[in-house]
Amino acid sequence: MVFELNAEKLKDLELKANEARKLVIEMLLEAGSGHSAGSLGMADIFTAFYFHILKHDPKEPDWSDRDRLILSNGHVCPIRYAVMAMSGYFPIEELKTLRKTDSRLQGHPHRTSLPGLETTSGPLGEGISQAIGVALAAKLDKKNYRTYVIASDGEQDEGNTWEAVMFAGKNKLSNLTLVIDRNNIQIDGFTENVMPLESLKAKYEAFNWNVLEVNGNNITGFVDAIRSVEKLMEKPTVIIAHTIPGMGVSFMENKFAWHGKAPNAEEAKLALKQLRTLQGRINNA
Repeated sequence: MVFELNAEKLKDLELKANEARKLVIEMLLEAGSGHSAGSLGMADIFTAFYFHILKHDPKEPDWSDRDRLILSNGHVCPIRYAVMAMSGYFPIEELKTLRKTDSRLQGHPHRTSLPGLETTSGPLGEGISQAIGVALAAKLDKKNYRTYVIASDGEQDEGNTWEAVMFAGKNKLSNLTLVIDRNNIQIDGFTENVMPLESLKAKYEAFNWNVLEVNGNNITGFVDAIRSVEKLMEKPTVIIAHTIPGMGVSFMENKFAWHGKAPNAEEAKLALKQLRTLQGRINNA
């Protein structure tokens, strides 16, 4: 059940998302590698999930009635790690171990390494199929938890994505919600140059899915979309979330070069300065 957002709660979520962005910059600087653009762009959505939408308990990560959140595009795990740490799954200080030898925080999530992860990800295009298995199991077991899966727009290029989409539509998995990070970039360039995706909405509708489109950097709009999903029956739902890659850091925004690039010391210093300025604007709004 997603509760209404009042002004106080919304400001709290926006501040948390901004704090998560700062943690991402610090993590990537320490690691010297990783994915900046998508991690920053997805901060609002991950914050909304962990602090407002999901039914979960960091003290009991294997709680059987928890909602499941599966990350298909595992390379944006820095933002997931940041928000999970802020939620209490592990100490915030551990974030600085990202991508280091023997760290629990690998460059793609590893399910058995860290409590609160549902799957291991790496090869793109697999997460939707994994989520379908989880959602189908819930139906068969007559469980009420919901299954959410986050996927990139670039991995819509993968053939196995569409096999999964057909299966979910055929089996009317109404307890499954897919969130596509529609940021229009992938490692080789802009999605519509690499492999045009539009009309993405029409394609999912043709495969018997409910389709919603939102501004993924507007927490209120995203929460409203999730709330409306609870009223949709008979079909799986996809939320096409239009996000700004590199959100909050001007020299990263909408630049595909930052898809798989970490900031150096000077870039990180400037990025953190801009995010502190953004924090001030949120506080004074």
